Amino acid sequence: MPDVTLTTLNKLKQNGEKIVCLTAYDATFAHVESVAGVEVMLVGDSLGMVLQGHDSTLPVSVDDMAYHTQAVKRGNRGALIMADLPFMAYATLQDALRNSAQLMQAGAHMVKLEGAGWLAENVSMLSRNGIPVCAHLGLTPQTVNILGGYKVQGREEAQAKALLDDAVALEAAGASMLLLECVPSALANQITAAVKVPVIGIGAGSGTDGQVLVVHDMLGLSISGRLPRFVKNFMIGQTDIAGAISAYVTAVKQVEFPAAEHEF
Repeated sequence: MPDVTLTTLNKLKQNGEKIVCLTAYDATFAHVESVAGVEVMLVGDSLGMVLQGHDSTLPVSVDDMAYHTQAVKRGNRGALIMADLPFMAYATLQDALRNSAQLMQAGAHMVKLEGAGWLAENVSMLSRNGIPVCAHLGLTPQTVNILGGYKVQGREEAQAKALLDDAVALEAAGASMLLLECVPSALANQITAAVKVPVIGIGAGSGTDGQVLVVHDMLGLSISGRLPRFVKNFMIGQTDIAGAISAYVTAVKQVEFPAAEHEF
């Protein structure tokens, strides 16, 4: 199979075929996921919680992200690698360019930034310099202290309109992909239809162009013992991790996941 590129993802959207995304933090999981058919592997700053044991993503550094991106690149077999810019890594345009370059040189094919319409200048500048950007909207874990916790975003009409406007503005600024986290399904569907770039969802219903989960979550692994509402444990009924990841790929492709019980 040829390597997955942005062209691949755009064609999948145009053809109505779901895009499968999953987090990866090391070479072994990167190998298993990419062989199983995961098209986009996200080196997420969620590693701060699932690998490092922090209570949020805030302590994660750019060097942490570069280290894990390098590891994922070594195990990858053709997936597109997307890496998170961590907390405060894009506070200025200069920071954004320098830190994005570090992640791209470590092996990423795209970087992801959390925020809203104010990201447009960052997105435009990075795109001009050859760095594809995914804009992360809705619940943005790096701003959890402002949001007052991990809460669904866009329930109120004004907030929903702002999210839609931000999505359109970020596409216009040059974003190559959008990620919607914890937004009502109806709003996610509206945003997906309003933009031409692929839209990946997590806790955003089945109407987005693709789905992403934290790999530890979909394997039923949780330090707290509780999984978020939008997660399904794909280890149930499987004998090994490779089987669970393959089951996730199939469920996303066949629009069997997420189901109604996973939506807001």
